[in-house]
Amino acid sequence: MTGASRGIGAATARLLGERGYRVVVNYRASAEEAEKVVAGITEHGGEALAVRADVTAEEDVAAMTALATERWGGVDVLVHNALTPFAITSYAELTWDQLGGKLERELRAAYLVTRAVTPGMTDRGYGRLVYLTTGLSKRPRAGMITLGTAKAALDQFVRYVAQELAPHGITANLVAPATVDETSGIGRLSAEHVRGLGAATPMGRLVRPDEVARTVAFFAGDEAGFTTGTYAPVNGGIAFD
Repeated sequence: MTGASRGIGAATARLLGERGYRVVVNYRASAEEAEKVVAGITEHGGEALAVRADVTAEEDVAAMTALATERWGGVDVLVHNALTPFAITSYAELTWDQLGGKLERELRAAYLVTRAVTPGMTDRGYGRLVYLTTGLSKRPRAGMITLGTAKAALDQFVRYVAQELAPHGITANLVAPATVDETSGIGRLSAEHVRGLGAATPMGRLVRPDEVARTVAFFAGDEAGFTTGTYAPVNGGIAFD
């Protein structure tokens, strides 16, 4: 589970741990938070391991995958949640370094973690790949051009992966939450903006990390074994596809 020390990642790691999965809690800088997630899982009888890795660094991803394979025999489920940095800016003020840099980091991370785990999944004839995306990949919002464009590229990457790996018993799906409450991203927005986003949702509030986690867990399990290449919004009805 990449980006699992806080927010959606932590909620998903805990839920998967409760459901009997052995969880790699990946983090890049938040070691203390990652260890708390691991402690919470193990206290409830689960198995978990905190692993530091930069998902844009090939050697880090390889080492993390090797550790999981050594410890537990392989990776059956990949949840890719790690969010690479991005600029909030208008198109008028956008630089290529901002846009191109975000595109490169987003796709490099997805490519590296996918390539690391799929050979083993192919050998076993089983795998679940779940990627966190955003509705901004389909519906623009002011200031979010770098994130929305990069996630649109991720969405299409995942569809190609889903198509090619389906004959090997591997599924690949996208989960697209709206703005999520109780996450670090909220801190980049004004309180007024956050209230407005919640009020604009037909359900009248922002989505919670645990609600996103339950959707991710569905795609990680056998219940979704014949579902692949899909895009699942978790947005309280703010947009319909």
